[in-house]
Amino acid sequence: MQLHFSPGMRSITISSRSSSNGGGNGDLMKIKVAARHFSYRTLFHTILILAFLLPFVFILTAIVTLEGVNKCSSFDCLGRRLGPKLLGRTDDTGKLVKDFVKILNQVNSEEVPAGLKLPESFSQLVAETKNNKYSAKEFSLVLKGMMEKSEREIRESKFAELMNKHFAASAIPKGIHCLSLRLTDEYSSNAHARRQLPSPELLPLLSDNSLNHFVVSTDNILAASVVVNSAVQSSLKPEKIVFHVITDKKTYAGMHSWFALNPVTPAVVEVKSVHQFDWLTRENVPVLEAVESHNLIRKYYHGNHVSGANLSDTTPRSFASKLQARSPKYISLLNHLRIYLPELFPNLDKVVFLDDDVVIQRDLSPLWDIDLSGKVNGAVETCKGEDEWVMSKRFRNYFNFSHPLIAKNLNPENCAWAYGMNIFDLHAWRKTNITNTYHAWLKENLKSNLTMWKLGTLPPALIAFKGHVHPIDASWHMLGLGYQNKTKVENVKKAAVIHYNGQSKPWLEIGFEHLRPFWTKFVNSSNDFIRNCHILE
Repeated sequence: MQLHFSPGMRSITISSRSSSNGGGNGDLMKIKVAARHFSYRTLFHTILILAFLLPFVFILTAIVTLEGVNKCSSFDCLGRRLGPKLLGRTDDTGKLVKDFVKILNQVNSEEVPAGLKLPESFSQLVAETKNNKYSAKEFSLVLKGMMEKSEREIRESKFAELMNKHFAASAIPKGIHCLSLRLTDEYSSNAHARRQLPSPELLPLLSDNSLNHFVVSTDNILAASVVVNSAVQSSLKPEKIVFHVITDKKTYAGMHSWFALNPVTPAVVEVKSVHQFDWLTRENVPVLEAVESHNLIRKYYHGNHVSGANLSDTTPRSFASKLQARSPKYISLLNHLRIYLPELFPNLDKVVFLDDDVVIQRDLSPLWDIDLSGKVNGAVETCKGEDEWVMSKRFRNYFNFSHPLIAKNLNPENCAWAYGMNIFDLHAWRKTNITNTYHAWLKENLKSNLTMWKLGTLPPALIAFKGHVHPIDASWHMLGLGYQNKTKVENVKKAAVIHYNGQSKPWLEIGFEHLRPFWTKFVNSSNDFIRNCHILE
């Protein structure tokens, strides 16, 4: 079948294909077109254009239908897809957003009415908006009130959490208390627990400067055992290690029992109480006695830590730092003993002082080979490092520079250094006035009602050791494991000494789980006292 158009489009003839080949009259139909009043060529072109557009429109319509009625269900929506100008549809979304932002800015400068009833949840907000037909401004005020209420509750919860953590950190765990009591009882009933430490033939080693002398001052028996065990097990020459463990009178019997019953041969351990040092008399440490008995200080450390505090102007991190500085250990004589090392060990030339919350992971004997260049204190600086929270400490972080004496004598940008693992040249120390300077600044702070710094051993030490510190490589001493829960395990493994400074001690339930194993692996869990006190269970 064929379709023939006459010239000028005046007639249309439909014929069969066979008739055209055979030459017969095979026309099936012939249509004459009426006289035209317009150009048929134009009509033809219009038909061609429509034939091209209609499939496109059909496809778009199908897509619109498949996407859902709520999203787009009419040619009006199709107009939005093809373009607002094509079908006369304009998009008001931008204008609506601008109007809403304008209302939000207006509400931001206004106070939420005191009596405004706030929804308890988002679904309740949606329901009340429908029922009450809020205006845009009313809705914004309610939303602002809800957000401010949530912010207050979150802050209050955070501060409450920090307070609870502070109390947990200050308390003595039941297992550690049990250990101290059982070992004290053992001291009174077991002669082997009372044997001399070290044995008489080893006494000369306590003043032998060819050996590596460590000093630990603590009343925590479990912590002291971890420090000693980790140092001995990590040493390449444990026979050269001598530990001087200093404790208080109430803990002495238990501490002595532990190391008498659990020797760390071939290393040597001496246990002494502060009352066994002839030099530590009231005449020699009047300032420290004043620190312990000062009413303002006792109120500061044992009083209400929230009363009178303006929490609205304090960030949680700042509040946490202030709480940490209020640890009762800071008014303990044991914590200040390090400033008297030259007098306590008059026959020693060099010692490494360790806090009781450290773990030794590497041989520390190279510390004695470090040339301190005539300085007294070899320490890691804490003003530069990968961790910007832990390693960003300068003098401004410890002192009140609005106090005239502080502003006159100190530079806020001076780099701080760390206590916890220090190599002290006692021979060089005895030639300085460090201890007297320490005492003098403690007195000034007491006179100023603790307005120069809130107590602790580091601030006065930063002043006393000014000009006497030799920086050592940061790999020797890694800090922050007691407050930085984002500490990378890979970095912990590389450090020679890791320090759980902060509230989250590894022997507490609030310790960080991923960092605790570095400490617990040096606890003798097979020991009967450890098992009977259910420590680490």
